[in-house]
Amino acid sequence: MAMLNDGDRKVLKETLEKDMQGDVSIIYFTDSRERCEYCDVNMEILKELSALDSRIKLTVYDINKNAKEAKLLGVDAAPSTVIGGKRIYGIIYKGIPAGHEFSSLVGDVIDASRNSTSLSEKTKKALSGINKHVDIKVFVTPTCPWCPKAVRIAHQFAIESKFIRSSMIEASEFMELAQKYSVMGVPKIVIDDKYSFEGAQPEEVFLNYVMASAKEAA
Repeated sequence: MAMLNDGDRKVLKETLEKDMQGDVSIIYFTDSRERCEYCDVNMEILKELSALDSRIKLTVYDINKNAKEAKLLGVDAAPSTVIGGKRIYGIIYKGIPAGHEFSSLVGDVIDASRNSTSLSEKTKKALSGINKHVDIKVFVTPTCPWCPKAVRIAHQFAIESKFIRSSMIEASEFMELAQKYSVMGVPKIVIDDKYSFEGAQPEEVFLNYVMASAKEAA
């Protein structure tokens, strides 16, 4: 069953043709249907997206058979999707990028193709000074209209800094993680398990938390 209707497919294809600049790697980790309820749906979304532009290269791994690749990319559960351009960025979708989060995926693909983001120059300069690893988790649900903003900022941070890993985590698919981090509302952002906040905060507020965590790690 197709995830995109003909109208959406046409608009998206035109957007990708206009805005993409280079090749993009989408690396998808799947599992058996018995262990992963949404893996097949996630696969279909990625197949339809990659079919729209030849510059989008989809690679599919079994998380069990390809445990080495999963560990290397920081993937510990399926379904998970990693995005790469000129390098493999620390961008992970842990769970299906459906609903409002599909727009995040498309935005990341375009950014990865350009190896650049729309973050302010001030933010880019600050991120370039980070030399310690920072982990960002953004808990979302597909129906949350404010979540893509938080996901996009976190993922753009990872494009700008090789020391940052940013994961979108679909809360209803990974309920144990959501409970562990006391997710009562989304988006909820957790940075290095030290800082957390809710809501789609402005870029500069998000950056302040990241820089504080990076400074503590130094």
